[in-house]
Amino acid sequence: MSKRLEGKVALVTGGTSGIGAGTVERLAAEGARVVFTGSNAEAAQALVASTGARFLAHRVQEAEAWPALMEAILGEHGRLDIVFANAGTEHGDASIEDIGIAGWDNVIAVNQTGVMLTVQQAIRAMKHNPDGPTGSIVINSSMNAHRAMGNFVAYSVSKAAVVALVKSAAVHCGNQGYKIRVNAILPGVVETGIIRGQIENAPDPAAARAAYESMSPLRRMGTVEEIAGIVAWLASDEARFVSGSEYVIDGATTAGMMGV
Repeated sequence: MSKRLEGKVALVTGGTSGIGAGTVERLAAEGARVVFTGSNAEAAQALVASTGARFLAHRVQEAEAWPALMEAILGEHGRLDIVFANAGTEHGDASIEDIGIAGWDNVIAVNQTGVMLTVQQAIRAMKHNPDGPTGSIVINSSMNAHRAMGNFVAYSVSKAAVVALVKSAAVHCGNQGYKIRVNAILPGVVETGIIRGQIENAPDPAAARAAYESMSPLRRMGTVEEIAGIVAWLASDEARFVSGSEYVIDGATTAGMMGV
């Protein structure tokens, strides 16, 4: 593993499981000093032990909690170079006919407002880095930003909205003369622990796995390591001219029709 992120300080939101946890591992392995957040302190402890990363309990949608988080990071490390806005939820979601206002508000608060606050606070912190306004911000959107789901309206809407947020923030940073890059990744179906649990608990696990794998022309799900790899690349200086972009990582699921 290269050490291309040596000396950089990273923040990963929603880092206690799945893609977030995998990215904490990858960034730490590449030399970054990593702080990650979430609400599951018990799940965080194993990751702290294995990576040396620091866990801070935090909810991205709570605007009043952000100053203390940023003060903790800057107080300990004196800078912030990488932010992966990964925290997200589907809790309370449903179709446009069935969703209640509480479910809608919950998904939008985490997936959209939480991402806005993450990007806003990241830019404010990165502006004051010792070597000037520099950094890389990566937002975890979804292939559903382009292919909305009928049964998850709030999730689909929020994942599309944050792609627009990425582009607006990237243009803003460029116009202000900041060397702060903002990009989005749009994963397809990734074999996280949650997905594996759904497969294992299905009435026919083999059929459930086949259904997930058949969504992609590559006939498989993505891996957490593959998603973490592109986040690490976007965080590195190798991607220093990449900003305002969206990277679909879905095995060609949304590229076109598979045919019959």
